[in-house]
Amino acid sequence: MNITPSTPLTPSPVLFEVRFTEFHRAGRGYCFPCDGEGHVDMNALSDRARNNYLYARAMVGREIATPQVYPQSADGLTHYR
Repeated sequence: MNITPSTPLTPSPVLFEVRFTEFHRAGRGYCFPCDGEGHVDMNALSDRARNNYLYARAMVGREIATPQVYPQSADGLTHYR
């Protein structure tokens, strides 16, 4: 019996997301794909996402907490530190 793996056993690539959490509405906020340093490629965002990103950045300290960067695996699940 020959057993060969159908997919290589390599770790999935790690992506990142930056999260902007609202002060006054627990569990609410904004989340965008980014690099490991929290830089968002605004050209890759839809118009709506880009507007939300610009709003979230402008409201930091007023309505939104300082953004946090979290690793995200290719399976789409966020893995908190």
